[in-house]
Amino acid sequence: MTAERYTHGHHPSVLRSHTWRNAENSAGYLLPHLRPGNELLDVGCGPATITADLAALVAPGRVVAVDNAPDALAAAATTLAARAVTGVELRAADVYALPFDAGSFDVVHAHQVLQHLRDPVAALVEMRRVCRPGGIVAARDSDYPAMTWYPALPELDAWLDVYLRVARSNGAEPAAGRRLLSWAHAAGFPEVTPGASAWCYATAEERAWWGELWAERVTASGFATQAKENGAATAAELATIARGWRSWAATPDAWFGILHAEVLCRA
Repeated sequence: MTAERYTHGHHPSVLRSHTWRNAENSAGYLLPHLRPGNELLDVGCGPATITADLAALVAPGRVVAVDNAPDALAAAATTLAARAVTGVELRAADVYALPFDAGSFDVVHAHQVLQHLRDPVAALVEMRRVCRPGGIVAARDSDYPAMTWYPALPELDAWLDVYLRVARSNGAEPAAGRRLLSWAHAAGFPEVTPGASAWCYATAEERAWWGELWAERVTASGFATQAKENGAATAAELATIARGWRSWAATPDAWFGILHAEVLCRA
């Protein structure tokens, strides 16, 4: 399997975004299906803020969180320690070759993972393998071309264009959301329940956080490095995009919406 390259990288501006996520705002579609005692695997756990919430809901069930990035696992350990969460096992793992026996878990969860992979169907097949018959594989992914905002700014149009080119140069699919159901079907799940939900950033606090976060990411993160390396944007163009993000954040009636697709797959 060709090594994956994560489009965002693990710059602090990226981790700030990830640590905002929790089970309520990022896995609400899964929560009604969790039961105390469930054994759960969180794939691509990042800083484990979602993991920690899921662990509380399935306690005393076994919870394992895996990621392939040392920086992400270090952030996860920090999160779990700060929240005094015990009983979560952190492991480095490849999503295409999970180090678990077949049928090891009742629930396998992946948030914003499949969009970054060269072969999301193979990843789903592997997640299905480690899920017990009748268990749930749950996945949620955004759809970058479906993101929408106000006011219309040419700098944000340029941002989206650069992001799409960088992600696709890595073999990833930034329009993952609209493809998620088809990937689940291709992975052979006998029963798939699709759905959708959204994030919205519109208050002054949300705009300041989201706008500054992306202004920093487009100039300092792994995404910025990759954009310059593959010719998607120059440093000057990225600086212009960053100014556009700050201009958007400073607009009192600015709004940004992110559509996510979700699937609950019965193994």
